[in-house]
Amino acid sequence: MTIRTLLNTVIKAVAATAITSLAAAAHAGYLKWEMVELPASTGATCGNGTPYRFFVNRTPFTSKTVVMFEGGGACWDQASCKGGTLLDAVNPDGIPANYMTDWNRQAHWGLVTPFTARLHPLQSVQTQSWNIVYLTYCTGDVHTGNKTALYSNVDPNNAMAYMHKGAVNAQAVATWLANNGLKKPEHLLLTGFSAGGVGSSALYPAFRETLQPKKMALMADSGPLFNVPRTATPQQAPSVLLHNKIRDVWGLDGANGLVTKLIAKYPNAGSADNLGTITSGLGKIFPNDRIGYTMFQEDTNFSAFSYQKFYPEIANAPTNEERLKLLNVKWRQEITPWLAEMKPQANIGYYIPNKRDINGSHCTTIVTFGGTSIVEKKLKSVGEFLDNLLDGKGAVMRAYEENPTTQRVLLSDMFADWIAPLIP
Repeated sequence: MTIRTLLNTVIKAVAATAITSLAAAAHAGYLKWEMVELPASTGATCGNGTPYRFFVNRTPFTSKTVVMFEGGGACWDQASCKGGTLLDAVNPDGIPANYMTDWNRQAHWGLVTPFTARLHPLQSVQTQSWNIVYLTYCTGDVHTGNKTALYSNVDPNNAMAYMHKGAVNAQAVATWLANNGLKKPEHLLLTGFSAGGVGSSALYPAFRETLQPKKMALMADSGPLFNVPRTATPQQAPSVLLHNKIRDVWGLDGANGLVTKLIAKYPNAGSADNLGTITSGLGKIFPNDRIGYTMFQEDTNFSAFSYQKFYPEIANAPTNEERLKLLNVKWRQEITPWLAEMKPQANIGYYIPNKRDINGSHCTTIVTFGGTSIVEKKLKSVGEFLDNLLDGKGAVMRAYEENPTTQRVLLSDMFADWIAPLIP
């Protein structure tokens, strides 16, 4: 037998084994979405009272796991909890069993972000070979609430009870994972976009404690918890009106609230009087983990969510251009102290490019990583930040674009700008 023949024989045997293993895995329930409906006894529920469902895509080849917190607006009144606009709560009708196979749902078969697709047509990431958990969002509270609110501001004769139980849902998901073969993974990544960026940060301690991974990292996308003392003025911290609103309606610092429980268990995590202290607090209480935050400097969606309903001059701006300008002034004002809060913690990093056309510069990790380069630092995309967080080599990356290019340089950025108008 010649060496060439031997190599061909070996390659064919390996390929046949791999194909057989993949086929067996798929037949056994691996490499496909499994719907999990949590029982009412867990306290889990969507805002409208329907069962809470999430989705798991397992692999038999590794224990490594990525948990992706879904984004999609938020609400604190009757109109926004009914959904319908960009800033309103997503999935007001709950999570159907076919959520991951219905293209018209926000998940778009898992393609909404490269983290939740085994094969993504626009982006490859190392976690695509891991166990994947799609943690759905249907509570209008950025995954942090534990309160049932009664809203009647739109239709007083038909008041609406809305269950802001996002924190309860997330904890129930973590418990289910631990009890169903996904405890103590070799590596665990928590990530999420928009509302999910907030949720992945706020629920990080719960998942770490419940799943007990050997290694863990966070990559929170475009859900910043800015440094906002409860007693700050709107001039000092523009998000203070939002933060103090949601404390009440979502029950954040109530007796059973997420903030109350978090500070009681981890006193060094921050202050209940400043929701943003958890940003650096995660680095303090988990010094061996790599904690990362990413967003755009010209985000037009989360900034609108943070300020538009609270500042009449923004809501009533004479033109959209003027509205966006006013939003960005407040947004940039809060970025500076937010970054300063992180700097003393060596295990916390950030990746803050200026803007891209996709989704109003909101979210660096949805659809594709294209359009997220920081050319001045020779960084091609937010993917390099992700690899830095996961690979654990050297210092945690800190990258802030200071000199945006007037024209795109990289083909991946050009392509992202080209497809932006095609994305609803």
